[in-house]
Amino acid sequence: MTVEMDKIVSLCKRRGIIFQNSEIYGGIGNTWDYGPIGVELKRNVKDAWWKSVVYERDDMEGLDAAILMNPTTWEASGHLESFTDPLVDCKKCKHRFKLDDINGDRCPDCGGELTEERSFNLMFKTFVGPVEDNASVTYLRPETAQGIFVNFLNVQKMMRRKIPFGIAQIGKSFRNEITPGNFTFRTREFEQMEIEYFVKPGTDEECYKRWVEERFNWYLDLGINKEHLRLRDHESNELAHYAKACVDVEYLFPMGWAELEGIANRGDFDLRQHSEHSGKDLCYFDEAAKDKYIPYVIEPSAGADRATLAFLIDAYREEKVKKEKRVVLAFKNCLAPIKAAVLPLLRNRPDIVETARSIAGDLRREFKAVYDDTASIGRLYRRQDEIGTPYCITVDVQSMDDHQATVRDRDSMQQVRIPIEGIKAYIKDCLAQEKLVEPAS
Repeated sequence: MTVEMDKIVSLCKRRGIIFQNSEIYGGIGNTWDYGPIGVELKRNVKDAWWKSVVYERDDMEGLDAAILMNPTTWEASGHLESFTDPLVDCKKCKHRFKLDDINGDRCPDCGGELTEERSFNLMFKTFVGPVEDNASVTYLRPETAQGIFVNFLNVQKMMRRKIPFGIAQIGKSFRNEITPGNFTFRTREFEQMEIEYFVKPGTDEECYKRWVEERFNWYLDLGINKEHLRLRDHESNELAHYAKACVDVEYLFPMGWAELEGIANRGDFDLRQHSEHSGKDLCYFDEAAKDKYIPYVIEPSAGADRATLAFLIDAYREEKVKKEKRVVLAFKNCLAPIKAAVLPLLRNRPDIVETARSIAGDLRREFKAVYDDTASIGRLYRRQDEIGTPYCITVDVQSMDDHQATVRDRDSMQQVRIPIEGIKAYIKDCLAQEKLVEPAS
């Protein structure tokens, strides 16, 4: 189904997924906080990415580089000179726009006259130390990639890696965007999931094709509808001057098709630039072939925030149940913020409450599980549906006699009775199989 962004924003606020940053002070331009449910969802997205690209491969190492870097880094990478957007202002309403977002020569908001375009550097400038002078200037990183490039030799030598191999990193980046918007799609502070994969020149094109296929399939494997994904090759006028090729994995957001992840063949530009500016030899020596070269780089670069938003939108469902609207987030189990909720049918029965709390405590040792007795059972089910909890376990009066509890599936709403002592194993089985399994007789 097609869902409006306003519905997603409302659900996120109502269910503790995403909040407006500094809301009590009126917020700050397009900056968002992940609430108790949202932080679990985003963490699961990052964990799924890390598992896929690091743990399940034998050619990848992880890294966590610092946000602040020697400012020469950004001179070498070209960010100081060319990381800019053309900017125009409306003389009448004072609104500011990226030139790329303007059609014609008038303000899209009020029709007023626009100023001449000027360049606007997207990096956030700051100072290191107590004195604010040119010698202490540095920048909040606009991408995580440069932290990988400057550590190429450290990782390659210390981990005894041979080409081809990759370095993966998840971390915060900052861009002083002129026109952020569309909820968490474009923000000034965001989290990236980036890989720099180092290959021998001449093998780069085939490697590039493999990474494009693997990254596209990752979203499908985690439940994104294939009709909502597409690949778009960059035109020659879109490519960075050093890039041999680049393709975007695009998702059909409520505002239209937009980039979810980019995969680029960057050639040897990055390591060559850092080698020249630092004076350090960043070549790789192949001992077997007695060959020395600067590796080419394939870069799959995804946004953790955009991916989280896409999974959230794609999981959204509305349906009629007994003439009432039911909202469901039909996540794959590995992405669900909460895996199971334990609900006592009667909160004024100490024996029922004690049993339910005991089950919840047992489940928490294995995965994220919650206990909730703050509403009627129907409302508790709907609350868990709206945050994507795959399984609800209800302890009722009968449970005190037969020592069984009811397990309810989120998507089908089917229910089965399971012995209490076997609930943890049963839920783990259901989570692994992505369905309510037939209980053992």
